[in-house]
Amino acid sequence: MLKDLIERNRSYRRFDQTAIIGMDTLSELINLARMTANGANIQSLRFKLLNTPENNEKVFSCLKWAGYLPEWSGPQEGEKPTAYIIVLNETKLKNNAQYDVGLACQSILLGAVEKGLGGCLFGSVDRNKLSNIFALNEHYEITLVIALGKPVETVVLEDADDDIRYWRDENQVHHVPKRKLADLIV
Repeated sequence: MLKDLIERNRSYRRFDQTAIIGMDTLSELINLARMTANGANIQSLRFKLLNTPENNEKVFSCLKWAGYLPEWSGPQEGEKPTAYIIVLNETKLKNNAQYDVGLACQSILLGAVEKGLGGCLFGSVDRNKLSNIFALNEHYEITLVIALGKPVETVVLEDADDDIRYWRDENQVHHVPKRKLADLIV
C-alpha cells in the first residue's frame, strides 16, 4: 500500500555495510525515475551510479550528514551506505529542474523501500569536489546525492509541537517530528 511505503520512506543514515546493492538494483531504481512525470517531458536528469567501496568512500567525503545533529559526523565504518546515486541535471536541456529532481528522487526512494532498502537525500554536498573526483561533464549540474543501503536504525515519526528538529535518544532511535495534519490544511 502506498501509505505504508511513504511511512517507511525515512531519511536513514545508518546501514548494514555488508548488504551490497548491485548495479541491476540501481538500474531498476533509475528506471522508476525514468518513468516518472517531468516538466515538458524534457527528461534532463542523468544519474551516476556508484556501488564500490572505493567510489562510495569518495562520495562519503563530500557529504554533510545531519544538520540538526552537529556533533555527529556521519555513520561509522560498518554503517555506511553501500551505494550512491548522484542526481544530475543536463543544463544544455533545462536550467531549472528542481521539481523533476524531487519527483524522480521520491520514485527512487519509494522503489528502494519496496526492495527493503532505505536512503537519504543530500543537498549539503561539496559539489565542486564531487564533480572533480568523477570528472563530470561541465553541463551536468549536481542537484542531489542519494545514499542507499539496508537500514540498521529505527526511525520514529511523531507529532510535532513547535520544534520540528529531528533528534536521537539514548538508544540511538531517530525521532522525526511531523506537523499535525490540522496544522497543514488552510
